[in-house]
Amino acid sequence: MSAGWKMFWLAVATGAIAYGAARMLVPDVVPVGYAEEQQGSRAVLTAFVLRAIELTGLWVAVIALGVMLGARLKNHLRRIISPDSRHRPSRSSR
Repeated sequence: MSAGWKMFWLAVATGAIAYGAARMLVPDVVPVGYAEEQQGSRAVLTAFVLRAIELTGLWVAVIALGVMLGARLKNHLRRIISPDSRHRPSRSSR
């Protein structure tokens, strides 16, 4: 497995674990200090940190996927634009 896929799946797992932890530890807390009803500051901070980890992990996954797809597209276009020189007869062999 390439390093890009390892990074992608690790980032997805990190985001999923942070999402699950937020739902388990602070299910009804909005990660913003201003809510309609009073919330404990520790719960708000926990929700904020878990949400930040979740979003960071998922953005890293999106960026890793974009880089891998870009590299694959670059290789594909390179093959289309400049075909392999082994299939062409060389000038010296004529």
